[in-house]
Amino acid sequence: MDVIPLTMSSSSKFLQIPTTLTLTFKLSSSPNKPTNPSLLPNPSNPTLTLRLHQTHKHKNPIFHTPSKTHHRLHHTLFSTPPNSPAPPPDHQSEQFKAAQDALLEFLQEFGVSETEAVFVSSNSPRYLRMLVDGVLELDELGLWRERERKEGRELVGFKEKVRYLAKEKGDNGKVAFLESVVGLSLSSAMNLARHLSAETLPGLVEKVKYVKEIFFSGSNDVGLIGKNARRMMMHLSIPIDEDLQQTLSFFEKIAARRGGLDMLGFGDATFRCLIESFPRLLLLSLDPHVTPIVEYLENIGVPRERMTNIVLLYPPIIFCNIKVIKTRVLAFREVGVEDKDVGRMLVKYPWILSTSIQENFKEVLSFFDLEKVRNPIRYQK
Repeated sequence: MDVIPLTMSSSSKFLQIPTTLTLTFKLSSSPNKPTNPSLLPNPSNPTLTLRLHQTHKHKNPIFHTPSKTHHRLHHTLFSTPPNSPAPPPDHQSEQFKAAQDALLEFLQEFGVSETEAVFVSSNSPRYLRMLVDGVLELDELGLWRERERKEGRELVGFKEKVRYLAKEKGDNGKVAFLESVVGLSLSSAMNLARHLSAETLPGLVEKVKYVKEIFFSGSNDVGLIGKNARRMMMHLSIPIDEDLQQTLSFFEKIAARRGGLDMLGFGDATFRCLIESFPRLLLLSLDPHVTPIVEYLENIGVPRERMTNIVLLYPPIIFCNIKVIKTRVLAFREVGVEDKDVGRMLVKYPWILSTSIQENFKEVLSFFDLEKVRNPIRYQK
């Protein structure tokens, strides 16, 4: 008698059935067919045994709930970008290695540390691809002699040619930095780098580090930020100004991505969207502009770890003049709201400082005065 086992495993690509199907055929060695069929098994008959057993538990990644520690992740400045592509193919590894070495040395010429230069040169593949393709194209067309005449020397070796092209681009390493650290696409990084021409590379590094440390670390309100953003989109019913329109456009961009508004506040991905929507953020001066705003918000009761809520729920606040912010907060003091209560409101609804909300607030107060509605805040006091 021959026993032929056959095992088939389900493919997770099409059917999510976590099983293994085992078929066992027992074939009789006798050539004679049985003459008396029976419902009971006969040792001389061929038999088919089906054994179905579970091999693993099914997990659906779409409905997988992240652990609580995900909400406490602290993303450092030089961490792996969220959209890092795969390494280049093997047949290009020598060229890319030479290009990385050239970019590493080039970045250090502008004053960044070796650690920062290593990170940027290792995480800007699109920028490196552009340089490598540029060198290969000039090699193919035989156009290096003209550049060597301008340089006054012969450019020898692939690495030296890459350094020459990086210098010729004129962005002084900013494009590679914006791609690797901020996570921008190459086209977006090149466009923003043109507006940052007055910034030094070390200055840009410090600015991005400051913004990430102040506005993108320490908050545990990731889910709450998205919930409040959704409330604003659903319930705001007054004519809006340009700042509110830009804020809503920012929310729509986040909502269109995987995870939607629930991802608002998740480190690198949100930071990249914020810079794409408000590139002026990297043009602001830290000490004369950003620092006074942060200090004032802390003074009226906004905890440092909640600064993320305010900037993500109403990004234009960071562009406001500090005197304008103080004037708008004063409007709430005039109806009896204390600073600490204003601070608590700003954590959830920072857009109350927008021009549209302020004007509507004045109209509501005028209506209450006309109807002789008693101010409940002052009455309680």
